Amino acid sequence: MTLVDAAAVTIHTIFAAVWVGSVVFMTASVIPMAKDGLLEPEAVERASGTLTTITRVSSLLLLLSGSLMASSFYTASGLFSTGRGHLVLTMVALWLVLTGLLEMTTRRLEDGLQAQRVRAPADETETWFRAASVVGFALLTIAGILSSGLI
Repeated sequence: MTLVDAAAVTIHTIFAAVWVGSVVFMTASVIPMAKDGLLEPEAVERASGTLTTITRVSSLLLLLSGSLMASSFYTASGLFSTGRGHLVLTMVALWLVLTGLLEMTTRRLEDGLQAQRVRAPADETETWFRAASVVGFALLTIAGILSSGLI
């Protein structure tokens, strides 16, 4: 593995973990507190804005580092004909789903917060945040399988 490949893997791993951790924190902590009326709209909006920034930065860095890793470690036929390649393609699909899901969900949350409401927007987006957390866990699980060398 070259230094560039090692840097790509490191960046990819760090930003994937930060991204999924942020989603899980929002799902497990911020949204329940907002539903209970324990947070002001400004606090929830700030948390949502931070998650949006993390989502966009992570998505871009994961695209770049993942593309570099795929070009270094796989051939086109390897991506479509091997178990590891299928897992990589599954990760790409889940990455797209997670990015889209979070863009949609944070926008819905922030639209409700603009009306100075907290409980209703949190309640309306809770299921979507949970789905995003599940997708994030799936991504990290696949990453773990790939890095373990089992497949």
